[in-house]
Amino acid sequence: MIWIQLAMHIEISISHQSLTLFDSFGGIKAKYSISTAANGAGCEKNSGCTPLGQHIIRAKIGADVEPNTVFVGRRPTGEICTPALMAEFPERDWILTRILWLSGKEVGKNRLGSVDTMQRYIYIHGTPDSVEMGKIGSHGCVRMRNSEMIVLFDMVEVGTPVLILE
Repeated sequence: MIWIQLAMHIEISISHQSLTLFDSFGGIKAKYSISTAANGAGCEKNSGCTPLGQHIIRAKIGADVEPNTVFVGRRPTGEICTPALMAEFPERDWILTRILWLSGKEVGKNRLGSVDTMQRYIYIHGTPDSVEMGKIGSHGCVRMRNSEMIVLFDMVEVGTPVLILE
C-alpha cells in the first residue's frame, strides 16, 4: 500500500465566490465567502482579472497589525479604515488587515512575462466590512472579511499551494 500525504492547500472558486482551506489529508479546514474580480477570470497584466491556475503564497504581510489597517504598496499607511476615511477617499481600492501575496507556478499561464501573478500584485486580502462577499467586485485580488482574513492568515504559511479555478 502506498501512502500519499497531501499538503495543506487553498482552492478558490470564482464561480462559487468561495475560498476553501484543505488540511494535509484533504479535509475541509475552513471555507469562506469571497469577492474576486469584477472583470472575471484572466491572467493578462492590466486586465483587472483574477488569475487562474496553480499558485503559492509568496509572502505574508501584516502580521500583528490592527484589524482594518490600511495598506498601500504592501506597507501600512498608519490609517485605520473607517466610514469617514472611505468617504474622504472614495476611489481607493481598500487593501486592509493582512495580505497573502500570490505567485503563479505555471510559466506562460500565470508566471513570467505579461501573465505574472506576482508582478500583477495579486493578493488575498481584507476589505471594508461594507463590501459584500459572494459577489464579484475586486480589481483582480481575492477580497475577504477582515476577521476571516486574520484567521486564514494565521493558519497558512509561505509556500502554501493555492489553486484558482473558474
